Amino acid sequence: MFKPAKADFARVADLAAKSALTDALLRVSGELSHGQKQWLEIGMLLAQEPQLLLVDEPAAGMTPAEREKTTAILVEAAKTRAVVVVEHDMEFVRRLKCKVTVLHEGAVLAEGSLDHVTKNQDVIDVYLGR
Repeated sequence: MFKPAKADFARVADLAAKSALTDALLRVSGELSHGQKQWLEIGMLLAQEPQLLLVDEPAAGMTPAEREKTTAILVEAAKTRAVVVVEHDMEFVRRLKCKVTVLHEGAVLAEGSLDHVTKNQDVIDVYLGR
């Protein structure tokens, strides 16, 4: 039978802090808000110590405050690993302050800062229908 050691509790506390869940440690996952469940999923990924973290629309359905915390979690995670975010919320992407790659039909359409790609005529034509 597994018996957690002090190091195990310390690791859980560290992951909870990295995932903005320190205040929720004593709650079961079913009681968490939508945003907290997203953070739990990110924390479970971080627990595996991946070199690459791939997240798909992490801000979907979140409140503005939850989006801010999610931004902070991902920015911090990107300091120690590659983080790839698939996201359609451009304000969320702007807060990440990262390089943006726009894909269309599996090919790179534009790459650079958010301001650069949103001014790209091909991006405008494909995604805004002009």
